[in-house]
Amino acid sequence: MLEELAGLGFRTVELSHGIRISLIEGILEAVRDGVVSIGSVHNFCPLPPGIHYAAPNLFQPSARNKTERALWLRHTLGTLRFARDVGARRVVIHSGSAWFFLGDPDQALEKMLAKHEGPFTELADNVDFKRCRDRVIKRVRRKQKKSLLRVIEAYREILPPLKEFGLQLGIENREGFLELPLDDAMASFLQELGEPAHYGCWLDTGHAWLKKGYGLMDPIAYLEAIGDRLVGWHLHDVSASGRDHQEPGTGLVDFVALRRFVRPDQSVVLELSPKLSTAAVERSRDYILQWMNA
Repeated sequence: MLEELAGLGFRTVELSHGIRISLIEGILEAVRDGVVSIGSVHNFCPLPPGIHYAAPNLFQPSARNKTERALWLRHTLGTLRFARDVGARRVVIHSGSAWFFLGDPDQALEKMLAKHEGPFTELADNVDFKRCRDRVIKRVRRKQKKSLLRVIEAYREILPPLKEFGLQLGIENREGFLELPLDDAMASFLQELGEPAHYGCWLDTGHAWLKKGYGLMDPIAYLEAIGDRLVGWHLHDVSASGRDHQEPGTGLVDFVALRRFVRPDQSVVLELSPKLSTAAVERSRDYILQWMNA
């Protein structure tokens, strides 16, 4: 796996939340042999025992259940130790979601998305979608305060190993309607956490432009609000039909507008669909190199 990436010209890679324990020995060997270096890992990495699929939300720091939060802590600490072992600088992480006793209120929204056949950017002007969307977000907004307090407590609990291992947490903006923090709360969430050397924001361009298409986010205003707390990027494009993880420069993401927010000290990661061809990966690589050097 890592030799293939090196052959495509990538010197530094991110290890995702789909890394099974069976891959660890080979990864450590590749790192020792200098095949590639590891810039970041994505929680949970490696996957918890018995899990064989990408599962970044398997356990959530926002959970009301103490057992689930304890499992989140155990496996997040495992990710931090693994990041140290492979020489990574940053760990990308999800912050959980709002919890509802009587079922998730976003199911109607998801059904509307599944039935929608036109360009997904039309949704922001669809009266029924807007009404349903606003009702869901209003409910999440009411719920997020208590959930975010649990997330902050969880993140502060892992601060000692972050400091010990010299790691920085990249808190990712999310695409789910119930996922936390809501985009307009990220700046204040980071401010409350403090410790900018160890807590920062990780911008996923696909998630941001999906939210833009839903009428929920202005990615540029978001970045301006985050300021110097932005520590890393997941770069990919979004098609007119709402498919993310596409080849950069082929879709709706405004990479020209994003360029002014890139700094040399940030992590920049291409996060592409495994369905893309090798040629598409190579074009993506060249596009981003040119974009970064513009």
